[in-house]
Amino acid sequence: MNTQPIDQILQRAVSEGKVPGVVAIAANHDGVVYKGAFGKRSIDSDTSMTLDTVFWIASMSKAITSAAAMQLVEKGKLHLDQPLKRVLPELDSIQVLEGFDSSGQPKLRPPKRPITLRHLLTHTAGFIYDMWNEDIVRYMKYKKIPGIIECKNASLKIPLVFDPGDRWEYGINIDWAGKAIEAASGQSLRDYLKNNVFTPLGMDDTDFIIQSDSRLRMASMHQRDPNGELHRIDFEVPQEPEFFMGGGGLYSTAEDYVKFLQMLLHGGIFKGVRILQTETVKEMGTNQIGDLHVLPMRSAIPSLTNDVEFFPSMVKKWGFGHMITTEEATTGRSAGSLAWAGLGNTYYWIDPVKSVCGVLLTQVFPFADYFVLELLTEFETAFYKQL
Repeated sequence: MNTQPIDQILQRAVSEGKVPGVVAIAANHDGVVYKGAFGKRSIDSDTSMTLDTVFWIASMSKAITSAAAMQLVEKGKLHLDQPLKRVLPELDSIQVLEGFDSSGQPKLRPPKRPITLRHLLTHTAGFIYDMWNEDIVRYMKYKKIPGIIECKNASLKIPLVFDPGDRWEYGINIDWAGKAIEAASGQSLRDYLKNNVFTPLGMDDTDFIIQSDSRLRMASMHQRDPNGELHRIDFEVPQEPEFFMGGGGLYSTAEDYVKFLQMLLHGGIFKGVRILQTETVKEMGTNQIGDLHVLPMRSAIPSLTNDVEFFPSMVKKWGFGHMITTEEATTGRSAGSLAWAGLGNTYYWIDPVKSVCGVLLTQVFPFADYFVLELLTEFETAFYKQL
């Protein structure tokens, strides 16, 4: 593969000040075919980005936690369609928010049906993130509930905004799935993932807790201000959390994450180690929300996220862990490809048709940054052209 055109795209984004630094890696069925690191780990330092730079991958954690939940489904320890309150009794007290009365009191009612693991893994349970829902922002302020990134158990005790199964809306579902993994396995989510995913795949730099050697290789988080300027900010997921945030708590590297993607690309096996059954991987990449669609996400906290809609003119579905595109994209990505992203502008995709996958990592708020999305599109397009 001629890597020079891809190198030039990534280097230009750094040279033009669109990102402080970036790491990108891509693989086909035979292994890694592109890897590159450009720019600096922080806008105010001289430390260069390297392939082993550690990033907060945020919601790229979801695919990993979803895979772990499906391991337990394979073993019969979790079930997709049974009421999950059998495993997590605290779900039984979750209600649906129907707005607020004239005095500002939240109006709550019981849900019409119980929450299942399938609902959680497909974001159809009714849970939402505050950053994309003003009613939940208001409710959390009223009840003094900490944000999910604080990793406090109270953060999970928010109401649903619709009845389970009624629609797709992105939220804290996979954090609850992480709790279900703990209850079913008898291990902390951190230990379960280490024993059943990270160690078997050789993902030695992936963890909820930042190890001392990883800290030396970390990229700093940056905030883009309304004028488009980037500033380094202090940001870190709590290192003594009340719960391990399965939906967004992991730190990792591009080299580690592409091992996980290659495992999925190979039908659940990587370098002779089986993580999931082939049928399970196929199921994870299949539409699991029927006639429902992945909907646009409208920002309620602009400092954290822009409005989000990937491939705006295309119908999108959801499997277990990923968004599914239903048409071929202009970049070359096939119909039936899987993808998602992390709040700090980290992105991945898996194309099972052309048997390729890719990762692009930066550390910039707010999410869905125009310049990073533009860079992702250029990276992906150039990669497909070189195939």
